[in-house]
Amino acid sequence: MAEGGGGPARRKALSLLEAARSRYESLQISDDVFGESGQDSSGNPSTAPRRLRSAASSQDEEDDEEDEGRPRVPSPRGRAEEEEAEKGAGPGRCRRPTRKMPLSASAMDFFQLFVPDNVLKNMVVQTNMYAKKYQERFGSDDAWIDVTLTEMKAFLGYMISTSIHHCESVLSIWSSGFYSNKSIALIMTQSRFEKILKYFHIVAFRSSQTVHSLYKIQPFLDSLQNGFDSAFRPSQAQVLHEPLIDEDPVFIATCTERELRKRKKRKFSLWVRQCSSTGFICQIYVHLKEGSGADGLDALKNKPQLHSMVAKSLCQNAAGKNYIIFTGPSITSLNLFEEFEKQGIYCCGLLSTRKSDCTGLPPSMLNNSETPQSRGQYRIRMKGNMSLICWYNKGHFRFLTNAYSPVQQGVIIKRKSGEIPCPLAVEAFAAHLSYICKYDDKYSKYFISHKPNKTWQQVFWFAISIAINNAYILYKMSEAYHVTRYSRAQFGERLVKELLGLEDTSPSH
Repeated sequence: MAEGGGGPARRKALSLLEAARSRYESLQISDDVFGESGQDSSGNPSTAPRRLRSAASSQDEEDDEEDEGRPRVPSPRGRAEEEEAEKGAGPGRCRRPTRKMPLSASAMDFFQLFVPDNVLKNMVVQTNMYAKKYQERFGSDDAWIDVTLTEMKAFLGYMISTSIHHCESVLSIWSSGFYSNKSIALIMTQSRFEKILKYFHIVAFRSSQTVHSLYKIQPFLDSLQNGFDSAFRPSQAQVLHEPLIDEDPVFIATCTERELRKRKKRKFSLWVRQCSSTGFICQIYVHLKEGSGADGLDALKNKPQLHSMVAKSLCQNAAGKNYIIFTGPSITSLNLFEEFEKQGIYCCGLLSTRKSDCTGLPPSMLNNSETPQSRGQYRIRMKGNMSLICWYNKGHFRFLTNAYSPVQQGVIIKRKSGEIPCPLAVEAFAAHLSYICKYDDKYSKYFISHKPNKTWQQVFWFAISIAINNAYILYKMSEAYHVTRYSRAQFGERLVKELLGLEDTSPSH
């Protein structure tokens, strides 16, 4: 049968698509973890992982089998330094789960890699302690009965269900409206749920030594970080950024302009260090926008200083692991990159004369050329291993990097324009950042919709949402996925049912 119209144009588009896929493979953008369903993921970057060799070095053939599937990103360092870095870069050279999950592993098994029973039991203890102290101060509550572990799991299940169905309020589950859910509403009464919500706490009381504003949530964040570190080894290439967090779509669609203006803005910003090969979030950093001192409003007035502090906090456990960190304009700066290089962390960042700290950079590279330029032209200035690239593509784009040699050539492939030449650093930046955008597009809509007033509770539910997304990524990289092949929505629904006790969650490992 003859194909549809467009003959030569269609063949050209297909050839460009194949070329783009080939370049994607060479840059180690792999692992189809964004598919909405197991059987249909043709629209996602799914490629066999390969190793990209530096122009200045080659790897021994005998290492290929041992390191198969471990992505590498090229750097301008010499062979001796490469070998030295490789010896201590085990976690930085591979991206894989550290624990092999059985074929029968459930959604709950993956979730509890990050939120195990001992953490849930602590929530039970702290909630009951807070309820007791609250009633001692404000009067007894005859309707209150100490919460149990089973009830705490059900409580989390109800909250997590809002990330799947995006109901206007979690209480809609018990209503008779469009978002009612009778299949799970019978597990717990609405009045009991509201009582647990009223007294729910992670840390009931502030200790005398506590000065941190996030003391009510910090132990949970520390536990979550330990879970992230122990469950997954990220790829060498990672990204620092603020993840996209969707507002409640029902509220945005139905509220008036006045209600939208009155809606309280978040009092914190959430930053992450994310594996660019899989989307796994390796580390979370929460910055409070209120308060005084280095973590408060005073720091916000000096945004370069603030973003530098955020980057250092996110990379405090990355020293000496030969990671390559991609950054946006707000973080990119010469001083920060030089400091990271001393710690064995290499960087590639987009530079903006308006948003970036341009201290120490040559002014001639920050000003646009007056002479007309064609697409793909670029200028380079170097200082040691550091390269400042000014690349033209319908506008001037500047990149600062010490992770790629400026003489290594890359290409940006556009469906309409074809191939546009560029330094390899530009191509790598575009590829890795576009993959993170795919993560945001797919997973941001699965954040829990519940919007509490208290800041620590907002942080908690965002952290739980990230933990579930990470659990799904590990699930898609496991053998269990080849048995059940759940989409992200199906995975969330299974987790909700298992937390509510509607599915068998007997230990599978």
